[in-house]
Amino acid sequence: MNIRRVIRNLLMPPWRVRLVFPARTLRAIETAIREAEAAHAGEIRFAVESGLPLFPLLRGQPARERALEVFSQLRVWDTQMNNGVLIYLLLADRDVEIVADRDAHTRVGTEGWEKICREMEALFHQGKFEEGILHGVRAVSVHLARHYPPQKEDSNELDDRPVVF
Repeated sequence: MNIRRVIRNLLMPPWRVRLVFPARTLRAIETAIREAEAAHAGEIRFAVESGLPLFPLLRGQPARERALEVFSQLRVWDTQMNNGVLIYLLLADRDVEIVADRDAHTRVGTEGWEKICREMEALFHQGKFEEGILHGVRAVSVHLARHYPPQKEDSNELDDRPVVF
């Protein structure tokens, strides 16, 4: 157990997310997702969580495992083309995880998603959270546009609004 991580997560109150991501920023992220999805048939969701609850922390739950839970909870996997992508940020750890549905993951691969995560985390460490998320949305969208061109009958299968836990 990493005691620093436990303290950092427990001392990260939920209201801190609203300081880092005020309503204006959340609207900008929603707009970026909506505009990005117009260029392809993929689906993007963004979720942010201030910190992990005590019991997952004590058992050492990694951000990746929590991102998989959120992916399932938000039903990002439930798209017709299996091309939903979740961008998840655990704010206390400044750890971003990208979880892609099976078809999107097969086409892009772990290295492609990890590269985007590292770029975003570099911006977060500079305190540029909005810029980091917008960069991530654009970078994910580039991959989705390459593999899933826009369809005539494409509908917005997942809500574009950011989710704050």
